[in-house]
Amino acid sequence: MSLKISQELKAGFIAVVGICASIFGLNYLKSSSLFDSSKTFYAVYDHIGGLQSGTPVSLNGFNVGTIQNVDFLNQRGQLLVTLSITSDFEFSKNSVAELYDTGIIGGKGIQIVQRFDNAGLAKSGDTLPTSVKPGITELVQQKLTPLQLKVEDAISNADSLVVAINNVLDANTQANLRQTSAELLEISKSINGITTTLDDLMSKSNSDIKSTLKNTNQISQNLKVMTDSIPANDVAAIVSESKEITKKLSAILEQLEKGEGSLGKMMSNDELHQNLLNTSKELELLLQDLRLNPKRYIDISLFGKKQKAYVLPTDDPAKSELKQE
Repeated sequence: MSLKISQELKAGFIAVVGICASIFGLNYLKSSSLFDSSKTFYAVYDHIGGLQSGTPVSLNGFNVGTIQNVDFLNQRGQLLVTLSITSDFEFSKNSVAELYDTGIIGGKGIQIVQRFDNAGLAKSGDTLPTSVKPGITELVQQKLTPLQLKVEDAISNADSLVVAINNVLDANTQANLRQTSAELLEISKSINGITTTLDDLMSKSNSDIKSTLKNTNQISQNLKVMTDSIPANDVAAIVSESKEITKKLSAILEQLEKGEGSLGKMMSNDELHQNLLNTSKELELLLQDLRLNPKRYIDISLFGKKQKAYVLPTDDPAKSELKQE
């Protein structure tokens, strides 16, 4: 009985060992490069933004591998990312492992950006150049930072302006502003009154203008009737006589311009004109002297007295004329 139990234990033990060996062998074969065609590359970053192992690696938008491991590289905190590329596609060793945003709300991934040069193909174990593509958040921050600075400057200037206004608008200034506002209100009321008056005047003027236009139309109609009532022969005669009168007036004016005739000589001869003026002035002085000094010209003596010598008055107007000459 004991022998039989011993054989069963041995069989069970052998079975357990076989199962364990099979599991171990399979895991070893899976981890062995004998059946694995993937290539391993490395990339170094200062910050990976939450990149995790198992994240796909793409090339031209196509998944060519995954992130195998992420670990610190040195004491400065740089991160070493291990890339497992399962695709047989080959690329230059100068191709860049670019860290980028996989979506709007977050998430990081790595894409291989090819470089077409003569540097040779990348081999498993190479460390690829790296870059970080700015995400939407970074771009927004880059755009908003200058705007933020401008807004801060504007707020600071607004504060300064408010302080300056408060300093300027003291009690007296505020009172003056209130007074000015009240005066402007009064001026506005006056302007409104003037506008109303002008409207009334315009309405009255419109009626007057309409009446004037009506009268003008009536006059035009009357003239038309008068014109229509005049025979054509009479109109022709009037026009002929007008032309004749115009010719005669033109001839008279031409004679006057040439100095012909008495009137023409008077107009063109300055000496004759001056003589006439002198004669007129002397006649005026004579009449005036006769009015003021009648004894000088008329002497009536009832008793035959001897005529006295005439004495020129002191207020004789001829004196002033003689002095002026």
